[in-house]
Amino acid sequence: MDMPAPSQAILDQKPAIVAALRQVLPADAVIDAPEETRAYECDALSAYACPPLAVVLPRTTEEIAAALKTCHQMGVPVVPRGSGTSLAGGALPTADCVVLGIGRMNRVLEVDYDNRFIRVEAGRTNLAVTGAVEEDGFFYAPDPSSQLACAIAGNIAMNSGGAHCLKYGVTTNNLLGVTLVQMDGTVVEIGGPWMEAGGLDLLGVICGSEGQLGVVTEATLRILPKPEGARPVLVAFGSNEVAGACVSDIIKAGILPVAIEFMDRPCIRACEAFAHAGYPDCEALLIIEVEGSEAEIAEQLARIKAIALSHQPLEFREAADEDQARRIWLGRKSAFGAMGQINDYMCLDGTIPVSSLPHVLRRIGEMSAEFGLDVGNVFHAGDGNMHPLILYDANKPGDLARCEAFGAEILKLCVEVSGCLTGEHGVGIEKRDLMAVQFAAQDLEAQMRVKDVFDPTWLLNPAKVFPLAASAGRRAG
Repeated sequence: MDMPAPSQAILDQKPAIVAALRQVLPADAVIDAPEETRAYECDALSAYACPPLAVVLPRTTEEIAAALKTCHQMGVPVVPRGSGTSLAGGALPTADCVVLGIGRMNRVLEVDYDNRFIRVEAGRTNLAVTGAVEEDGFFYAPDPSSQLACAIAGNIAMNSGGAHCLKYGVTTNNLLGVTLVQMDGTVVEIGGPWMEAGGLDLLGVICGSEGQLGVVTEATLRILPKPEGARPVLVAFGSNEVAGACVSDIIKAGILPVAIEFMDRPCIRACEAFAHAGYPDCEALLIIEVEGSEAEIAEQLARIKAIALSHQPLEFREAADEDQARRIWLGRKSAFGAMGQINDYMCLDGTIPVSSLPHVLRRIGEMSAEFGLDVGNVFHAGDGNMHPLILYDANKPGDLARCEAFGAEILKLCVEVSGCLTGEHGVGIEKRDLMAVQFAAQDLEAQMRVKDVFDPTWLLNPAKVFPLAASAGRRAG
């Protein structure tokens, strides 16, 4: 992935920049020693790394505003960072930037059960939001696989989803308001604890904007009462295509499970070796979960079983108790870590129409043979959000380049079948140069004009989202 050369003028100013930041922030909030900034040189797309000029770790919205204002005045790029779990390089630094991490901002600010919302600082982890309300019978619906570590700020930046997005939607469907600090230090409130705010849908613009428009410091989130009950089933198949066809038929039947997750043989084997979840020996399996009252669960599962049996599954396993339900989900929740034990991998994020699943899975298998790289498929099948995991050897010359080329072809395929480049991971640097595959030049221009309004100097999260050639005239420096 090409990145613009760092500004020598900014590099030469490092002592003055660090001194200016220390004037407006607490002493322990500014890091500039090379051995310490290296900890922030990459995110979860670890194939690419670059130590930043400096790192700031504020504790309040006011401190963030002061840091941004200082960087704006000195012309220094800023890369916002939540927990660094981005799989698209969304928090990859440049050598001339300041990384602004918000992990220290993790407090719960307000909980209102009557109106079903919670207001938190945006450094709080996804799972800790539910943790704040679950004893009172509520939960926060979006559940990325990294929910134990990922920050709400990053969820908002990438519009993250998770296994339960089929029923509950992604972050944008559960976000009510934000406190946003713009690059010049201006603090604005957008949305609030109500269903619909008047005027322009600025919240919809901010959610998914990948740190291009401002830094989210607080978020008002929708919380929901816990369902009365939930039950998963595991369905094993002899081929990926048949499993994909089963998913398509379930959706066509108008059934809305809370989740439909897909795993193919490479993932099944890796997860079984890692988590010992008791998965069957098969080419593909689906984990389908429904929720509601006992009567609702029984009715939904009966319809799902009838559809699944019409595709002649190798096994249909319904969880009989909590322990069996936990074991069904155990392997799926361990998938990324399990695959990481086999080899280096790149996790993609294309989204396709559910009806195209059989065709796309077949083509991915064919391309795997063409590129000579193994691929494991694990994804949210219910809404067509695919996560192919391309395995490669980072120490083998040429393997990363082949992996990138293979990934680009998969993402192009997603667009060809009327899908899109990303469902929840974002564009970052991973898909930046593929944006022209999905968007015409005038579409990209319209998107860049929005950034012009929020960040006229183009100092926020440099070299992300927009192809470098398209944004060259706008970028700072």
